[in-house]
Amino acid sequence: MNEEKKSKLKNIFEWVYCIIIAVILALFVRYYIGTPTLVKQTSMVPTFQPYNRLILNRLYRTFKTEPKRGEIITFEAPSVASEGEEVNLDNPVAVYNNEPQGVFSKFIYYVIELNKTSYIKRVIALPGEHIQIKDGKVYINGEELQEDYIPSDVITDAGRGGKYIDLTVPEGSVFVMGDNRENSGDSRMFGCIPYEKIEGKVVFRFWPLSEFGKV
Repeated sequence: MNEEKKSKLKNIFEWVYCIIIAVILALFVRYYIGTPTLVKQTSMVPTFQPYNRLILNRLYRTFKTEPKRGEIITFEAPSVASEGEEVNLDNPVAVYNNEPQGVFSKFIYYVIELNKTSYIKRVIALPGEHIQIKDGKVYINGEELQEDYIPSDVITDAGRGGKYIDLTVPEGSVFVMGDNRENSGDSRMFGCIPYEKIEGKVVFRFWPLSEFGKV
């Protein structure tokens, strides 16, 4: 092999090496630090509109930070909803039956996030708190929750036939709802979200530019 061919091969290998390193770094940042995300549904209206683009802080997940009331989070979508079915209020935790099998499948699902559905909702109740939805309002430990982020005339009820409307939030999980209470599939339908299924916290909106800024 002459020197010119050797030089070309060396350049190709260097480019391949650089691309591999760049992909690994990008995946590392995306999974452990932060990533952009796109709002696709209307469940967080009026706070977020469809096609709003946000920055998701994944250090929140990396360092296992406990969620706070009022924070907006994304999480893996549960596989079962309670619409029209009996529920277990003694253990009101969302069900996940779609756990991928094998290292490669888990990498594709959790890191590349192919065929994975995520939801964006607001944290309403924390571990150990009793949440009750009645008379169009939300009550935490018997006290009405003040929700300045939604219009004053919004009525909160069982939503789409949800059964999880009077319960105590189990340890290691949170009760979440969308701000668009009439059009949100959330903890009222599928129960509380375990910490380990939380993907990150929404911290910034960069599109549209008219609403550019911290969330």
